[in-house]
Amino acid sequence: MALFGNAHTIDPASAQHDYARLLGHGEQVHAAFLLIRDTILFTDRRLILIDKQGITGKKVEYHSVPYRSITHFAVETAGTFDLDAELKIWISGTPTPIEKTFTKGVDIYEVQAILTQFVAR
Repeated sequence: MALFGNAHTIDPASAQHDYARLLGHGEQVHAAFLLIRDTILFTDRRLILIDKQGITGKKVEYHSVPYRSITHFAVETAGTFDLDAELKIWISGTPTPIEKTFTKGVDIYEVQAILTQFVAR
């Protein structure tokens, strides 16, 4: 699915198993999304951005963002001609946001609601 630009949700239990090495003791994955090659995990403690790099995708960057570090975020919905939705997250101490693009397979409103749930604590 991802090869054709259709991002989609991942079962949290599957993500919990697949990314167990990244998680702290007792940390739980509540939601996960696959975006072409990248993955976003929403845990009960932090946001984990998994960025596969290079042609083969063997090089991977794991970006861990504690929810308390998020100063604000924005979502931009897909339009008539622009079918992609965007999520922008500003982290304290950095002037430029982290940007992730979601294709039509993911409900950006669901992503926004999940992020709100954890950031607004």
